[in-house]
Amino acid sequence: MTSPLGTHDAIILGAGAAGMFCAAMAGQRGRRVLLLDHAEAPGKKILISGGGRCNFTNLGTAPDRYLSANPHFAKSALGRYTAQDFLALVERHGIAWHEKTLGQLFCDGSARQIVELLLGECAMGGVTIQLGASITDVDHADGHFRVTTSKGVAEAPALVIATGGPAIPKLGATGFAYDLARRFGLKVVEPRPALVPLTLGADQALFRDLSGVSTPVAARAGKASFREAALFTHRGLSGPAILQVSSYWKHGESIAIDFLPEQPRGWLREAKRSEPRLGLRALLNRQLPDRLATTLAERIALPSELGNCRDALLEQAEAQLAGWRFTPNGSEGFAKAEVTVGGISTADLSSQTMEARKVPGLYAIGEAVDVTGWLGGYNFQWAWASGWAAAQAI
Repeated sequence: MTSPLGTHDAIILGAGAAGMFCAAMAGQRGRRVLLLDHAEAPGKKILISGGGRCNFTNLGTAPDRYLSANPHFAKSALGRYTAQDFLALVERHGIAWHEKTLGQLFCDGSARQIVELLLGECAMGGVTIQLGASITDVDHADGHFRVTTSKGVAEAPALVIATGGPAIPKLGATGFAYDLARRFGLKVVEPRPALVPLTLGADQALFRDLSGVSTPVAARAGKASFREAALFTHRGLSGPAILQVSSYWKHGESIAIDFLPEQPRGWLREAKRSEPRLGLRALLNRQLPDRLATTLAERIALPSELGNCRDALLEQAEAQLAGWRFTPNGSEGFAKAEVTVGGISTADLSSQTMEARKVPGLYAIGEAVDVTGWLGGYNFQWAWASGWAAAQAI
């Protein structure tokens, strides 16, 4: 016979970034909060993030760096709890940090420092944390939610869904948030893997011979373009630029890679005039890794010396290098995805409070919601901002 977990002001499902932060902020507002998770330890995804150093926010956070069926939804929460707000909390806890490229902030030490920060804030708020609690049922009647778990039953007038999406199932991620949302009549935008390596078919197998080669590129999918590194793998394409465009890529579409984004228009014609006896491979080898330069030159197949090439042929080669088309046959799926695109529909939630419009007292935050940030700390900032917004309303 399991013991009851008692009555609280709010029950928060999921001890990840959003759930712990929401619990802490609500607890510090005087609310009696129970934080539940089926895992035996909190913040598992935090611990592996940023190569173990947790890219905890981004100074460039703005609503246009998030994907959602409603691109305006994130504005309110992001505007009310900012990257500077979380950075101030990090500094209050004495955590040393550094900025990498593009506004990305990391711990100098370990991602565990962020988990300890969140647990410390929960302790300040008197939050009750119950781990290893598998949820078997959730009921709602008379303005109260009743959550039945393997550790007992809990009740509260507020229930917060913070169980994330199905990305990285080996850490215990599931689609539980969506099942629960649907049960309460909330719509779910079809989830798909995001920030994920893309795979190439046999027709582009030549590029698999480049496995391990990385180079700065500009990658495009639809209207989205990112200038970061791309990495060739034995299965296809990865690296920051590819992970970024993967969130925008849809099955059947191609992506375009500019292998020399720094080069001005007409640079091959200029090279022909200044060094007519130079070959394309030797020219590319000055700017790209050797194996990549060789492969691209072989594919383009210009005459051996630039001086023997017509200008029109050089323009064609230049265009090919600036927009090399790859048509992925898929991605490496949720197993390798950092986050999920899609989730609980923002049309059914208040952008001010994250509360379900049709179910008073029910909230959804973090990755469970159809708001997905770029690579580089944006998804953590959404976790903090959405968690904070819900905490103010509980």
